[in-house]
Amino acid sequence: MLNISQLLSDELSLKPFQVTNALELFAEGATIPFIARYRKERTGEMTETQLRDLFDRYTYLTELEERKHSILDAIAQQGKLTDDLKAKIETCLQKNELEDLYLPYRPKRRTRATTAREKGLEPLAEVIQSFNTPNAKSLSLEEEAAKYVSEEKGVKTAEEALSGASDILAEAVAENADRRTYVREYLMQSGVLTSRIKDEHLEGSTKFEMYRNYQNKVKTIAPHNLLALYRGEAEGILAVELEFDEDAVLSYLESQEIRTKQPAVRAFYKAMLKDAFNRLMKTSLIGEVRAVKKQEADIESIRTFEANLRELLLSAPAGMKPTLAIDPGFRTGCKVSALDQTGKFLEYQTIFPHQSANQRSQAAQTLKTLIKKYQIELIAIGNGTAGRETDEFVREVLVDLEQKPIAVIVNESGASVYSASPVAIAEFPDQDITVRGAISIGRRLQDPLAELVKIDPKSIGVGQYQHDVDQKMLKKKLDETVESCVNYVGVDLNTASKELLTFVSGINATIANNIITFRNENGVFKNRRQLLKVPKLGPKAFEQAAGFLRIRNGDNPLDNTAVHPESYKVVEAIATDLNLSLHQAPQLAEKLKTVGLKKYVTEAIGEPTLRDILAELEKPGRDPRAEFKYATFKEGIKEISDLKVGMELEGMITNVANFGAFVDIGVHQDGLIHVSQLADRFVSDPKQVVKVGQVVKVRVLEVNEQLKRISLSMRASDSSHLNSARADQPIARPASKELRKAQSTPKAPTLEDLQAKFKKRR
Repeated sequence: MLNISQLLSDELSLKPFQVTNALELFAEGATIPFIARYRKERTGEMTETQLRDLFDRYTYLTELEERKHSILDAIAQQGKLTDDLKAKIETCLQKNELEDLYLPYRPKRRTRATTAREKGLEPLAEVIQSFNTPNAKSLSLEEEAAKYVSEEKGVKTAEEALSGASDILAEAVAENADRRTYVREYLMQSGVLTSRIKDEHLEGSTKFEMYRNYQNKVKTIAPHNLLALYRGEAEGILAVELEFDEDAVLSYLESQEIRTKQPAVRAFYKAMLKDAFNRLMKTSLIGEVRAVKKQEADIESIRTFEANLRELLLSAPAGMKPTLAIDPGFRTGCKVSALDQTGKFLEYQTIFPHQSANQRSQAAQTLKTLIKKYQIELIAIGNGTAGRETDEFVREVLVDLEQKPIAVIVNESGASVYSASPVAIAEFPDQDITVRGAISIGRRLQDPLAELVKIDPKSIGVGQYQHDVDQKMLKKKLDETVESCVNYVGVDLNTASKELLTFVSGINATIANNIITFRNENGVFKNRRQLLKVPKLGPKAFEQAAGFLRIRNGDNPLDNTAVHPESYKVVEAIATDLNLSLHQAPQLAEKLKTVGLKKYVTEAIGEPTLRDILAELEKPGRDPRAEFKYATFKEGIKEISDLKVGMELEGMITNVANFGAFVDIGVHQDGLIHVSQLADRFVSDPKQVVKVGQVVKVRVLEVNEQLKRISLSMRASDSSHLNSARADQPIARPASKELRKAQSTPKAPTLEDLQAKFKKRR
């Protein structure tokens, strides 16, 4: 079998000790954030990304090995396991290739070949096969087949006998691993995906209009295009086909299977191979290719989702300051919630600034009263319906105030989902759903990470075809992203919610509940060691979690840093040597630079950990997130109808997709910066240029009020968009013409190219 550790080392360019130690730590129950942060010496400073890639590939290979054992046992029980087959199975590295090898031996339902064997026609197939050699004597197929005519067995004519023999040989060809691998590769390299909108859907009546007459090569189709095709097909709007040169496939099969010069046998084999391909291979291999491309598209889309979610979760917090949170509305009014500097709910009011002048005046007075009463420093305004109008109203009110809070429009995606969730109900059982929504808007301004972890990531609005991708994989990757972000920032042990604590390394839902209960019964934590008094939180969980939990103004200043308790003695020794206290951490860090780190290296704590400690001591308790910034929307631009081509506006990136980025410019409808408009250079990946939460300057290129589409640009040239080809929309041509073009292009692989590539792979 495979040497998995060596294979992982080679594939991922890691040293053997890194693979071995990382896998050992993982087996011991260590989390990825913990390993990456506090076990750098053992892993050679592997990053979280490297660790996740390692564990994902390790899981795949171990599952592959388990499957190999099952298959080997199954074939051995049939008495058909040869040394050559065993070697192929043991060295196989891909699950689909392994299943190809097993296919001829897999228990199957009755087939035409099964029926032919029951009629005693397998010897005839073997005879025909024996004459398929370069120097074989001539064979009369009819005379040979006549020997197998039997009323008793249900073989009435020689033609029926030959048909049965053909079924047996066709099944053998269709189940040949080498043939399937080659044809699958050919479809991947030379196939063309085409689509058309079904006749019952009139032009311009669906959101899939660009796919009305669409063609794109299988090997180059963009993930978002593929997912759109599959969605349109699932909704019954699109007819999607994978087209290719079937003659080329048949020529390949004939070149591999036909070795005789006898015309009759050659003709028999040609007919048999055509049947084998059309009846037994074509549909299944097209399905496999589509599945592989779907998986690739899923992975790419999930990566985009992960990147967007990470940027959103790590958005700069405005800070834990007294905040007014406003959920805007016209008819039902604006819901206003006051929060203190810890995010605690204080008071709720409904104001009606968008109806009569009298009500607007009353609303202004209510707002001023709340601002003065709670010494408000921040005002969070949801960006939904009436958001811009409410923002203008708030700014009018602030003109009369000496101490003006900062008013910020906040993306409220997911706030309504949170407000109706069990989490929100448990948190605010006595409050209305609208109050909970406003509170969520305010808290996500104070600290986006702490609030957004309460919401299903799929409801936050930063995904790409998120409902079309593998949901199990999506959940796993998004949970990993949330876990990574929470542990990167660190969590205030005395204010964190149960939901936030659940994502801390080593803490599950039960322990998180117990921490909250302990905190409520005993007051705030004074030091990290108190965690060991929490039920179910033992030494192992403490080891995993302690470094990521912060205690402000506690007994030990190191408890408000990412320094792990296991390193406290080293820091205390350094402080003693330098005649400083732990409360003088910045000075400690400065002096430590002059002394050097090597003096304090031990077997357990090496230079990587000491460097991390030094960085923490330089700025103890610092927040690693960026400085808070927000977009200022242009006055008077509140609706899509207010936009004019050429306008220059400020906005905030709300989502990044493979084809571009969406921007909130304050008109209730995000605009799109197509990938070709992101910069004055070629951009292959929008994530290299923009990220969620980034404030950008854009120019309006096009406005379509009917379709509610806004095209924007970040390029300097006013006319740059005129000659920019859409990366996600190839020029529509008749499918057959495009197909011929795709198959005749010099870049498409020839039969010989594919054969050479195939032989090299094998």
